[in-house]
Amino acid sequence: MPDLPTPQDATEAALFSECWDAVLAYADLCTSGSTAAAQLGREAFAHGIREARAAETGPVRGTARRPARLPRIPLLLTSVRTTAAAWEEEGQGHKLDPDLRLWLNSDKAARYTGPPLQRPLALRGLRDLQQADAELLWFTEVEALPLSVVARRLGLDPAGAAEELQQVRTLFRDRCHRNHLDTPMDARCRSYARLLDAVTRSAAETPGDLSRHLATCVQCAEAAACLRLHGGALPGALAGGVIGWGGLAYLERRRRAAEVRLGAGRPGSADKAAGEPEDGEQKARVARNGLLVAAVLVSVLALGVSLMPFGGGGDDLGASGGADRQPVADPAPPLPSAPSLPPATSKPADRTTQGTKRPEKSGKPEARNRHTEPQGTSSSTERTEPDESSDPVCRVEYDLVNQWPDGFQATVTVTSAEALDSWRVAWSFRDGQKVGQMWDASVSQDGSRVTATAADYNKSVPAGGDLAFGFLASWHGKNSPPYDFEVNGHACAKGS
Repeated sequence: MPDLPTPQDATEAALFSECWDAVLAYADLCTSGSTAAAQLGREAFAHGIREARAAETGPVRGTARRPARLPRIPLLLTSVRTTAAAWEEEGQGHKLDPDLRLWLNSDKAARYTGPPLQRPLALRGLRDLQQADAELLWFTEVEALPLSVVARRLGLDPAGAAEELQQVRTLFRDRCHRNHLDTPMDARCRSYARLLDAVTRSAAETPGDLSRHLATCVQCAEAAACLRLHGGALPGALAGGVIGWGGLAYLERRRRAAEVRLGAGRPGSADKAAGEPEDGEQKARVARNGLLVAAVLVSVLALGVSLMPFGGGGDDLGASGGADRQPVADPAPPLPSAPSLPPATSKPADRTTQGTKRPEKSGKPEARNRHTEPQGTSSSTERTEPDESSDPVCRVEYDLVNQWPDGFQATVTVTSAEALDSWRVAWSFRDGQKVGQMWDASVSQDGSRVTATAADYNKSVPAGGDLAFGFLASWHGKNSPPYDFEVNGHACAKGS
């Protein structure tokens, strides 16, 4: 890593590698290109490491406790934000993401440098925790690492790590509750403070008046996200409160990175040592593959039998010699790895077998021919909406991850039946939603039509593989799911 601080020992060298990966991921979100991302990451990393070392070697309080500070990764991420703000002030703002520039010049960014009692609640709560507790919470909730991996890294007993994490979550909640009461607030917010504390301690339904208040008060809504330990809101509250702009996008990116590092998200794969045999899983996989091969062989044999000319009864099958048998126009085709669009022309061999149907790849000839002309003619330019009876070129899953009064976060996962060298995913919104930020793809929007184009590192998709990306968008009044998904101009069916 050029131009970065030199590690002081082997332990710090290992931390540097992990921290640099996180810093570069956030710097990439904050900038308009890879060159600017690397420059911002190096400057922020060097500044953050100097700050962390100064805090570790600084004077100790009279109670033998060091001043409250963030764990190393959150500290470095806030250094990226402050370095980006310095770029904006120094006239280098053209290297930053346009949305980040708007945020840096707004009141939202001023909260992070303003009076301590008005800073985001999650930032204050995490800083108030002991260093080991704060690291345990951040690694599991934001970096999305398995608890067993975090326990080994922090020297915790894996058997008691889950209980330890629950205690840390409760401790974080208590710190946030105390900080919320210390925050200057108006009389209306103060009147709801006790009710907010009681409601967020359980999964009870939020009273109507409090729900309406949370929809209009950013300060109390932020407190509710930090105080509510159930429902999955804690990771977003931590990432958004500590990092600021792009916190949810960073959270999603780190989750995907963790899935890649841990074997594409297979449960338990991270907990196994290198080279350790996965007996149960391996046996189950072999059994499933064996059944699949057997099913394919049976299907091929059945297909071959169905193509034999039947001159007599069932007793004549296999009795006639090879010289008396009329050849079939084409042998049974190999099973394709992915469905493809119907060809525009037919093979010349089709003319020799009038009245004999060609074998369908899908095994559903009626469904395949339902929208075609009678005598085998079809048009390759006419697109029909895929339905349950056809084999679609792609299937799409749309997941609304989170939603708040004027915005939402969503992910799109597309399974492509064909191999792709590059991809463009397009869809339409019904209610005027506007995409503001996207990761793992570049975005363009024309009215209600949105197009996501592959990034350089995820252009290729194997047959049967998935492509995925996420985005943040705004909405007003209603937030209906999008429709009319296409990949490279081909309509996609909705995932089951």
